[in-house]
Amino acid sequence: MGTHVIKMPDIGEGIAQVELVEWFVKVGDTVTEDQVVADVMTDKATVEIPSPVSGKVLALGGQPGEVMAVGSELIRIEVEGAGNLQQGTSAPAPTPVGAGLPREEAPAITAKAPEPAVKPATASAHQSAAIVPREANERPLASPAVRKRALDAGIELRYVHGSGPAGRILHEDLDAFLTQPTRATQSPGGYAKRNDSEQIPVIGLRRKIAQRMQDAKRRVAHFSYVEEIDVTALEELRQHLNKKWGDSRGKLTLLPLLVRAMVVALREFPQINATYDDEAQVITRHGAVHVGIATQGDNGLMVPVLRHAEAGSLWGNAGEIVRLANAARANKASREELSGSTITLTSLGALGGIVSTPVVNTPEVAIIGVNRMVERPMVINGQIVIRKMMNLSSSFDHRVVDGMDAALFIQAIRGLLEQPASLFVE
Repeated sequence: MGTHVIKMPDIGEGIAQVELVEWFVKVGDTVTEDQVVADVMTDKATVEIPSPVSGKVLALGGQPGEVMAVGSELIRIEVEGAGNLQQGTSAPAPTPVGAGLPREEAPAITAKAPEPAVKPATASAHQSAAIVPREANERPLASPAVRKRALDAGIELRYVHGSGPAGRILHEDLDAFLTQPTRATQSPGGYAKRNDSEQIPVIGLRRKIAQRMQDAKRRVAHFSYVEEIDVTALEELRQHLNKKWGDSRGKLTLLPLLVRAMVVALREFPQINATYDDEAQVITRHGAVHVGIATQGDNGLMVPVLRHAEAGSLWGNAGEIVRLANAARANKASREELSGSTITLTSLGALGGIVSTPVVNTPEVAIIGVNRMVERPMVINGQIVIRKMMNLSSSFDHRVVDGMDAALFIQAIRGLLEQPASLFVE
C-alpha cells in the first residue's frame, strides 16, 4: 500500500490562493477515481476538485473557510501500489476536529439532490433510541436545513437524538422525533422562551459576497436615481408576442425587453457602459454590452453574464438569460460565465418593492434595478385611468458618471419602454 497526495491545483488566471469551501469526504472514507472530494472558490467561481485515484482517505489538509496556497497539500489517500508520496516523508498532522464533517454541515455552495425519504425501518430504529436532553447551552450538530425545519416545527434540537457522525442530527431523526407520542413532554411549545443562538461561519460564496459589497461601498461614490415608467404598452406587447410565438420560441419575461432598451440607450450614453480601474485611474468604455444578470440562489447572489447583448435577438437573449440563471442557481456556471460584465441588471421580481438602492457591481459604473409592477390610477389627458407602472431604481459611480448623464440615460430607457415599438427601430 502507498500514499497518494493531492495538492491544490493551479486553477489558472494567475490565482495563487483559493478558499476551501466544502469537503465531500471525511477521514476513513473510500473514494473512487474522478469522485469530487472538495469544492474550492476563486474570486470568480466555485471549482470542484476530483480525485485522480481510488483509495481510502487518510488526512484532510484544511478546514472549510481556510485560504490555501496553490500547491499546498489538500488530501492524502491510501492507494494500492506505491502512490506518489516518497518514502520517509513525515506523516500529516492530525485532521482538525470538524474538518471531516459530511458535506451538509458547511454552508452549501453546490446544488444538492433531494434527500431520500426515510424508510419505515429507519424511523423505527430512531424512535426506539433513548432521548437524553443535552445541556441548555450545548449546540447539537445539524445542518442549516435541519435547524430551519426544527425551528419551523417548534422543536429544540437538544431534545432530539442524533444518529449521524458525532451525534449529528439528520432529517430522519426529526421525522422519528415528530412521530413520537411523548414529544410534547420533551420539547417546549413553539412559544416557549428561547435562549439558544447559532453561529454561522462566513465562508465560501457568502464571504465573497460580503467582501465585494464592502469593497464596492468603500470605494465607489454611489448615487441612485429612481424613475417610474408606464409599462402598460410594453406588457401588452409582451403578452401578444407570447401568445403568438411563445410555444415555438419560448415565453418572454420583461428582462429581455429591458436588456434591449439598455442596449439601445447605451448607444447614446457610452460612458455608462464602462469599467473603472481606480488604481490605474483608467476608464474603459466598452463597445460590447455584456449584461450581468443578478441572480439570487439558495446560497447567495451570483451575477452570470449575458455576453454581446447588443448582437442578440429578443428570443436569443431571453433563452440565454434563462440558461445562465439556471446554471448559476445550480452552481454550474463557469468562471467565464460569471465574469466580464460591463453593466448589471438586477430585479427582485414580485418582491421588488417600490424603491431600492442597488450596489454598483465594481469595476462597472452602473447598475439598473427593477422594482415590481403594479396597477395604479394615473391622470392622462385629464382622465383617471388604470395603468401598469414600474419603477427603475438605478445606481451609478459618481466618480465616472455625472448626475445629468445618469438621469438622461434612464429617461432614454423610459421613452423606449413606454413606446416599445421604438425598441426595434434602427
